[in-house]
Amino acid sequence: MPLTNTQYDLILRDYEKRQLQNRRELEKRTAYVYGHIPGYRELEERVASVSVSQGKKYLAGDEQAMEELKLLIAELSFKKARLLADSGLPKDYLKPVYTCPDCRDTGYIDGQKCHCFRQAMIALLYEQSHIQEMLQNENFQSLSYEYYEGDDLSRFSNAVITCQNFIRNFNSDYHNLFFYGTVGTGKTFLSNCVAKELIESGHSVIYFSAAGLFDLLSRYSFDYKSKEDERECYADLYQCDLLIIDDLGTELTNQFVASRLFSLLNERHMGKKATVISTNLSLEELRNRYSDRIFSRITSHYELCKLTGPDIRMYKKRLSNRK
Repeated sequence: MPLTNTQYDLILRDYEKRQLQNRRELEKRTAYVYGHIPGYRELEERVASVSVSQGKKYLAGDEQAMEELKLLIAELSFKKARLLADSGLPKDYLKPVYTCPDCRDTGYIDGQKCHCFRQAMIALLYEQSHIQEMLQNENFQSLSYEYYEGDDLSRFSNAVITCQNFIRNFNSDYHNLFFYGTVGTGKTFLSNCVAKELIESGHSVIYFSAAGLFDLLSRYSFDYKSKEDERECYADLYQCDLLIIDDLGTELTNQFVASRLFSLLNERHMGKKATVISTNLSLEELRNRYSDRIFSRITSHYELCKLTGPDIRMYKKRLSNRK
């Protein structure tokens, strides 16, 4: 579905804010270097002066001036990099700072929307801005094995490795993940870990709870005024790099839901687009609740990760109450 003018302006203002913040960061870094690394500023000024002098020589007919300039610039750049390194700073410390290096925080690459702009659209169109906040806490950096032991630990460890391989090979291999098992054992957490890594590597990710997804689709389906929005929504769901359906089985399951679910899974499989599903249902409950063709699609084309153990959310709540 298209952005409204207000939504479009909101995204553009966010890019303007990024650009301003990053310019200020570069100014801060530059001031630090000039104030703490003797000789660096003089080298920068030397670059400007030799560029002018060699340019004048070239205009005066000296055909070797540009080659000499390249050598001089290379020598000065080497000296600047060495000064930064000797001070413990990376060699690119004073290069322009970008939140998205691909589009340089413009939102566009060669006239086409950048992946970061596309993800910003997804956040607005599907009310997923809260996902970004959740991913700040639920990611591989905050992952812990302390809540598991025995077979539960083994299953969780294997699931983590599966997720890491899924991310590592995302651009070269088509895979899907299906997390199932008891309540509160890390299924949603691992889905969020995958989402964060792929969003940060420039992929479009749409995240829905099963209840939210089918509620949205039913609203479009039964409102004749929203048919164009429905078509565009399905196009997004079919074509995004990764679709995450969380808590499958919590929705009110009926013929409409089963039909739309199969359509989603089938279209994404045909287009080799990855999907991650999590559920508290057992495989037997999955088969009984949905059609045989949905069960077959999942068990045939998804890597199944069973998670077991204590309800971590309840465990954390009990610990919190004791404090």
